[in-house]
Amino acid sequence: MSQDVLSPARVNEIHKQAARRRTFAVISHPDAGKSTLTEALALHAKVIGTAGASSGKANRKETVSDWMQMEKDRGISISSAALQFSYRDTVINLLDTPGHADFSEDTYRVLAAVDCAVMLVDAAKGLETQTMKLFEVCKQRNLPIITVINKWDRPGLDALALMDELTERTGLQPMPLTWAVGISGDFRGVWDLRQDRFARFQRNNSGANIALTEYFTPEEAAETQGNNWTDAVDEAGLVIESNLEFDVDAFHAGTATPILFSSAALNFGVKELLDALVDFAPHAAPRPDVEGSPRPVESSFSGFVFKVQAGMNKAHRDHVAFIRVCSGVFERGMVVTQTRTGKSFATKYAQQVFGREREVIDEAYPGDVVGLVNASTLRVGDSLFLEGAVEYPAIPLFAPEHFQVARSKDPSKFKQFRRGIEQLEHEGVIQVLRSDVRGDQAPVLAAVGPMQFEVVEDRMAHDFSAPMRLERLPYSIARISTADAMPALANVPGAEVLLRSDGEYLALFNDVWALRRIEKNHPDLTLVPIGTHNPAK
Repeated sequence: MSQDVLSPARVNEIHKQAARRRTFAVISHPDAGKSTLTEALALHAKVIGTAGASSGKANRKETVSDWMQMEKDRGISISSAALQFSYRDTVINLLDTPGHADFSEDTYRVLAAVDCAVMLVDAAKGLETQTMKLFEVCKQRNLPIITVINKWDRPGLDALALMDELTERTGLQPMPLTWAVGISGDFRGVWDLRQDRFARFQRNNSGANIALTEYFTPEEAAETQGNNWTDAVDEAGLVIESNLEFDVDAFHAGTATPILFSSAALNFGVKELLDALVDFAPHAAPRPDVEGSPRPVESSFSGFVFKVQAGMNKAHRDHVAFIRVCSGVFERGMVVTQTRTGKSFATKYAQQVFGREREVIDEAYPGDVVGLVNASTLRVGDSLFLEGAVEYPAIPLFAPEHFQVARSKDPSKFKQFRRGIEQLEHEGVIQVLRSDVRGDQAPVLAAVGPMQFEVVEDRMAHDFSAPMRLERLPYSIARISTADAMPALANVPGAEVLLRSDGEYLALFNDVWALRRIEKNHPDLTLVPIGTHNPAK
């Protein structure tokens, strides 16, 4: 069906559906409680029966958003998961992301597909390293940020000290929507500033079910909570400086951040976060193309691939390309065009993904995430459209800092080895570098963090039945270069030039001194830091 000329009723429906969408990701340092919060949100929206968290990930049941065996064994999130559910007539698209720094490249891709971020802060540790790195990415992308102070049921820092740290390190003005009643470690409930009421929480089955919540007037709270209540009111008053009006424009502009207190493990304060997302988070809006021109949401279908994942369904060995719908209506079976290649393909196998669970989806609107199954030609960053060609900004690769040579343990399984390496590269799990000197049997794997190699080893053995061995290389710095650098650096100690699969030449160096030596001896060579380079492809 042509979407080039839409009826006024259809245009209105697209705008209505886009306005219902809230697409966001949760960013945090490892162990701040991100996957626990993901489960708690799904629990409150009544899309799962019980949350897996009981006393931390080490002792929990399987998390709905963690589907890889390594994730379950280690209690960490390695891959991104897409969860969609409804709450208060609003469609929530929650993209769970890896917290570990070694997988920051995957997180960056997800942040390209969302309209808002929830920054989860551990009450005892404040703003940690990885949280700040991800905050900087959000800032670069002009993403509005909601801040949630988590684990308030455990001993931690002073609430005002956390607000001071937040202001000093992020430059954002805190705007409390809720404020903790009781010091960290003695979480009684929250002062809901919008409703001007006390929400008192009570544990329910160790956090596996929605917390029991009772509401009281400020007068009742003062009588039952005493100093805990008056301290909360005084502290919040110092932060808001008598300005009780919540400034939505400042939030959307990225100059202020709503503040909420929670204990995701006990399901305390989670409903308040969902309500804040529905009431204040930006809905799906026109997305700028590569030229900076916003494409109206009522335009014919368009979207882009932000993730490719294989092995989610062990029975079929398929892989899924995750598409962020940017405009129009996605309809299963429609024939779309891939901007990069100009080729068309039918979207026959389209699914909505809830962690590992899937169901066939017939249509999706701007802000939604669609899983296209077995669309083997799609790569991360690819733009798709139905009518009216569009190209969305590319999702850049991070600068790798760790390099290892991969070889198959069993020469008779070289075909499986090569197919596995190509698939993992296709998904963006690892960057693959090659050269004529090393040959196709010994590709160089390049990673942001060393744990990526563990994921590659695990998946090569279990998903592709091609066990491999890795040999560490001494390089730690990579620069974008050209083919001219290959002969120039062929016999230079501490340096090597390899070709990445996207056609970029990467010059690798042992350390900064090797790089400086090459820059001095070969001033005409192109050596551009990754991240400042914007290839034309």
